[in-house]
This record gives sequence, structure tokens and C-alpha cells, in this order.
Amino acid sequence: MGHSIKAIAEALDAEAFGNLDFEISAIAEPGTAGPEDLAMAMSPKYADALSKGAARAALLGPGMDWKDYDLEAAVIAPRPRFAMAGLTHVLDPGPDIAAGIHASAVIDPSAQIGDGAAIAPFVVIGRGVKIGSNARIASHVSIAEEATIGDDALILQGARIGSRVTMGDRVTIHSGASVGGDGFSFVTPDKSTVEQVRETMGQVEAAKQSWTRIHSLGSVQVGNDVEIGCNACIDKGTIRDTQIGNGTKIDNLVHLAHNVVTGEDCLFAALVGVAGSTTIGDRVVFGGQVGVVDNVRVGSDVVATGGTKILSNVPDGRAMMGYPAVKLETHVETYKAQRRLPRLFKTVAALQETVSKIGEKD
Repeated sequence: MGHSIKAIAEALDAEAFGNLDFEISAIAEPGTAGPEDLAMAMSPKYADALSKGAARAALLGPGMDWKDYDLEAAVIAPRPRFAMAGLTHVLDPGPDIAAGIHASAVIDPSAQIGDGAAIAPFVVIGRGVKIGSNARIASHVSIAEEATIGDDALILQGARIGSRVTMGDRVTIHSGASVGGDGFSFVTPDKSTVEQVRETMGQVEAAKQSWTRIHSLGSVQVGNDVEIGCNACIDKGTIRDTQIGNGTKIDNLVHLAHNVVTGEDCLFAALVGVAGSTTIGDRVVFGGQVGVVDNVRVGSDVVATGGTKILSNVPDGRAMMGYPAVKLETHVETYKAQRRLPRLFKTVAALQETVSKIGEKD
């Protein structure tokens, strides 16, 4: 089904130019766009590739003249990347999950299934589970006892939801994610080598003792509009629940340990790891492979670049970089200084040679 340039512009609160009745059926990159595609030429840098494709319509950015690109029609948005979010939402058909409950699903008689819910083949739903209205659950998902899933949730293939987990409305859980596994919490009868290192920052005294699990009696609370990526893992709390704030988006292979609390609208890229009992404020952004030690607080509006390792508390609104994490500007200055070290070594060596010759003359 096609979408007219006029309808697209109205939906995106953008401006339309040229043949407003021109219909597109898909979006594409400028260099590969076909005659029925809307080319994503959102800046002059990308628009230069339009000549390589066959696009007759494009999404352009502010200040761009659509007539410069030999187009029949165009949509010009004040923030093209945000407009792209709306376009992809409209054009994404979503997963194919048939309405109703598939005959192969195994559902405990005590579970409550909301109106309009769709449950695919081989789903297992445990005792006392509550599934909200219009929730969609893809094949091979398991939901353990007493979990609660909100309205309009989407849980994709092979996800695992642990016991007593609560999820708000409109959550999306991607394939292979695990929400509500036991926390990684172990203790030794006597002081462990880890405890010794924290106290002495030095050599440890070995002691032959094994680890004993501290069981996870808490669970996980997931807010509204949260998205959790493929193979991400969020552990139960030890006594209180691990908590994920409303609107937080979690990428693939992220791990949030027991008792972690995140604020609202956080964004965690792939391979982020947050250790136990850490508290994270609102609107925090972590690049890929950011690591955070246990029992620290990261304030609201913090941004940590990829690979940053946070080893202590971070105040609100700070940009962090490096290992150990420091202010972004401090890290940049340190890096510049490091690059100057070879030249400095040569200068020092020359000075030493000069001083040595002066000493020989004396």
C-alpha cells in the first residue's frame, strides 16, 4: 500500500513540495532508491548520492532546495532523523503473530489473559501470570509464575521472563532476552580475596574456601515504554527489586545486575555492564561497552562515551570518558599530552646529553 507525499508530510508535521499525490511504498538510501521509494537524503552530504539511484521523491533537511536534485516531490522536515522515526514506524509491519491463543501454547489454568492478547506456538505461561490487553507474545517465550505483563506489550521469540517480574504497558522485549534471572551474588565463610584487595589494594592471603550463593528473593520491575534488546540480561534483586525506569531503552547484550535502579528515559548501547546495587539517574546515555562498578551513583543526564569504565560516583550532567572515567574534556587533554610524550622524551634526552657534556668539561 502506497503513502502519498501529502499524507506523509501531514503525519510528520513537515512541508511537502512538488507532486503531492505521488505515492511511495518504501524508504531507501539515496544511492540505491528506486522510483517508488522515498530516498532518505537528509543532508547535502547524503543528497549527493541521489544521482546514483532512481528516486523521484526524497526526505530532505531544512534549508535544502528540492529542485536542485531533479525530484518530482519532496518532504522537508525540520529534524529529518526524528521524522525518520515516524516513517519507519508507519512502514514497519511488525512481527507476524496470529490473533488468539495457539493450540500448542501451555498456559496454567490460573493465568489471566487480557482481551485481544495474541499468544504464538510453544509459549509457556506459568501459575498466576497476568497478561495485559492486546499483548503479543511470539513463539517459544516462557513467562514464569506470578509475572505480570502490561497492556500492548510485545515479547519476541525465545525471551525468558522470570518469576514475579512486573512489566508496564507497551514494553518490547526482543529475542533471547532474559529478565528476572538470579543475581550473581556469592559469599565465603571467611573474608574473601576480593574483600582483602578492597581493603589493602595489594597482595592477598589465599584461603581455601568455596562460594555460597545469596539467593535472589526480589524480582525485576520494568516500567512503561521500556525496550530490552536481544540477549540482554537483567537480574533479580537480592531482597528488593531491580528497577528499570519508564522509557528506558536497552540494547543487545546489556547486563544489569541485581538491585540496579535506573531512572527514566535512559539509553544503554550494546555490551554495557552495570554491577550490583548501582543507582542511575534519568536520561543517562551509555555508549557501547561502558562498565559501571557496584554500589555507586550515576547522576541524571550523564553521558559516557563508548568503552568508559565508571569506578566512582558521577554528578548530574557530566560527560565522561576513559578508564578510569574522568571528565570528557580532561580525558581529551590527557590524550593530547600523551601524544606529545615521544617528543618530550627526545627533548629530555637532548637536555641530559647537554648537561652531561657540561659536567664533563667541568
